[in-house]
Amino acid sequence: MYQSLPDRLCRNITAEEITAYEENGAHVLRGVLPIEWVEVMQEAVERILNNPGDASLEYTPKGNTGRYYGDFFIWRRDPAFKAFMRDSPMPEIAAQVMDSQCLNFFYDQLLVKEPNTVEPTPWHQDLSYWPVRGSQVISVWVPFDPANEESGVVVYVKGSHKWGKLYAPHTFGGKTGFADIYAKAGLEELPDIEAERDKHEILSWEMVPGDVLIHHPLTLHYASGNKSPTGRRRGLALRYLGDDATFDSRPGTFLENKKVMDTIPDITFDDGDRFSGDLFPRVWPR
Repeated sequence: MYQSLPDRLCRNITAEEITAYEENGAHVLRGVLPIEWVEVMQEAVERILNNPGDASLEYTPKGNTGRYYGDFFIWRRDPAFKAFMRDSPMPEIAAQVMDSQCLNFFYDQLLVKEPNTVEPTPWHQDLSYWPVRGSQVISVWVPFDPANEESGVVVYVKGSHKWGKLYAPHTFGGKTGFADIYAKAGLEELPDIEAERDKHEILSWEMVPGDVLIHHPLTLHYASGNKSPTGRRRGLALRYLGDDATFDSRPGTFLENKKVMDTIPDITFDDGDRFSGDLFPRVWPR
């Protein structure tokens, strides 16, 4: 059924949009995702929320209002998520923006915040969590509901990808099993961006389904809890690896977490290897 869905963008990405991404570290692409894919993925997200996988995490403590749900590598068990990362226009976005001849898919991450969810997504960089090095690496964040600062749209520190810093990663919630692993990285602690917001230019866009966000893996970003009493915030991040991305064997990445290792077993890459194989499939050219 997914083969009949559009595999091309609703419109071309402009040179100005790519320049804004390169200069600022993040940018919004308006109206690029066909609504047919939005509808398919809204149904797919509900399927996952009703049947959490072994790698899923509930970030909202028992007794708190709302629900902050996280899950990743979903494409390996759900055909809609697999089709979306491979057959939708998403690879085309990544290839165009990074000017990459080839793409491998790294992983997907679903982060859902239901109404009245207090828990934020902390300020962080993506790359510090990952066993990856290279400049041609990108995150594409796709909302399946209208998103704004009240509901927890992702916001960014403009130009922070150019600071030349790799900061210590922080766990998204307590008791997730990641904190001790990330401590092994031995990286510099991230400044308290939330306490010093007035020192930075914060990029934020209100979005509707069909829009997507693109950001560099070193760009600092954050999302508040969902303060809306009625509006949901279902968002999916897709991570793509371009021509110069290679495996980084440094300690303290999320690969050391048992849930991740159980989800993607038998990783045998050496430092500097290209990502490949069934775990990280080639998705571009199609």
